[in-house]
Amino acid sequence: MNKKVVVIGSGFSSLSASCYLAKMGFKVSIYEKNDTVGGRARQLIKEGFTFDIGPSWYWMPDIFDTFFAAFGKKTSDFYQLDKLSPAYRIFFSDDSITIGDSMDKICVEFERIEVGSSKHLRKFIADAQENYDIAINKVVLRPGISPLELVTKETVLKVDQFFKTISGQVRKKFKNPKLISTLEFPVLFLGAKPSKTPSFYSFMNFADFGLGTWHPKGGMYEIIKAMHSLAIELGVVIHTDSPVEKIRVEKGKAIGIVVDNKSIDSDFVLSGADYHHSETLLDEHHRQYSEAFWSKKTFAPSSLLFYIGFDTKLMNVEHHNLFFDTDFERHAEEIYDEPRWPTDPLFYANFPSITDSSMAPDGCETGFFLIPIAPGLEDTPQLREQYFDLIMARFQKRTGQQVENNIIFKESFCVNDFLEEYNSYKGNAYGMANTLLQTAFLRPKLQSKKVKNLFFTGQLTVPGPGVPPALISGKLVSELIAKADK
Repeated sequence: MNKKVVVIGSGFSSLSASCYLAKMGFKVSIYEKNDTVGGRARQLIKEGFTFDIGPSWYWMPDIFDTFFAAFGKKTSDFYQLDKLSPAYRIFFSDDSITIGDSMDKICVEFERIEVGSSKHLRKFIADAQENYDIAINKVVLRPGISPLELVTKETVLKVDQFFKTISGQVRKKFKNPKLISTLEFPVLFLGAKPSKTPSFYSFMNFADFGLGTWHPKGGMYEIIKAMHSLAIELGVVIHTDSPVEKIRVEKGKAIGIVVDNKSIDSDFVLSGADYHHSETLLDEHHRQYSEAFWSKKTFAPSSLLFYIGFDTKLMNVEHHNLFFDTDFERHAEEIYDEPRWPTDPLFYANFPSITDSSMAPDGCETGFFLIPIAPGLEDTPQLREQYFDLIMARFQKRTGQQVENNIIFKESFCVNDFLEEYNSYKGNAYGMANTLLQTAFLRPKLQSKKVKNLFFTGQLTVPGPGVPPALISGKLVSELIAKADK
């Protein structure tokens, strides 16, 4: 008889693990608290506008290719993928930088800002590519059980890069603050300040400049739909509107879950929900990590998000836009060092309808604005409105257009929503930061040390935050479950 696995949550890591487990012959059932699958990668469709509620950047296309190839599929079997040209634009107070779709174009832009910088850039990205190859093919494919996982002949040669920082490496070769911000930006996806992120993580710069930025037609939710379709094809049973109330443990072994006051038996329990929340579903003596443990960890930011329908096409913007027209370091300090609502925040604006007409009505624009903020902050309608007015004024000034009167509707999402919708610890948006002391085996474990046959996956465990790491996390935990079944 096939062994049963119940999976809590239906985000990228849960869907990934479910597909791998089903392929191995397990009988897999997913229980999702919300009314649609996808976890944080959900979709809002309103008045003809389509929004990705969560992730909006498609980086590392090779990771998606590898995932679908494991099941004899290709991404093109499910969605159309287009490389963005340009990839994105960064606005500063007195200028903007456009990141093209090739190294040659990016080098020309760097030279415009700082003569001689393109030579350093090519060397920096070549080194970053080496790190990418090591990270993807050696390091992230290991389950975070032992420090020895980090010891390969390749990582030994680069051991110093785990003790130096991205910020330090970038600032050695580049002097212009605009270029420094441009090169430090990608590691923000890892959830920590560049000055706290090991320089080995420069592989994110190769993911950016080397592999490019892509867009699945219809939005990022097309990937969730593809994985959902694949899971169903593999025999996974998915239950939505099914919040899990308890993880059942008997004689030190996970034996199932409780949903809607009903006990559901299983041989293994896997949670892809927020790790901290998942452990609250256990009696306290079965939890691996205390409240003190979580409170001491460096969490990636939360976000204040706005989803806006404009009744006009916007000017002077690209698909992805970063507004770095204020003090980068000050905003980072207000997220990580002295958490508070930012004085003058950086923000991100995404207009997918610029390159994908399917995402907005004719003549209109779909707008997604994101302000990174510290997790755990007070969240009120007044604060949301205050910050919307602040960034909209700057957006209009930097892009030379007045569009406030062209807003058809506006919806927001912030700390309280992350808590309510995703049971997210302190309302964080991106999980736990990848600092030196929160890398690989130093992250919360995929396998419970206290409860047999209980496993975890997702952005609070290995490899870390982001969509590609979530796909990998699902693969890693499926292999551990298969090993435990032997």
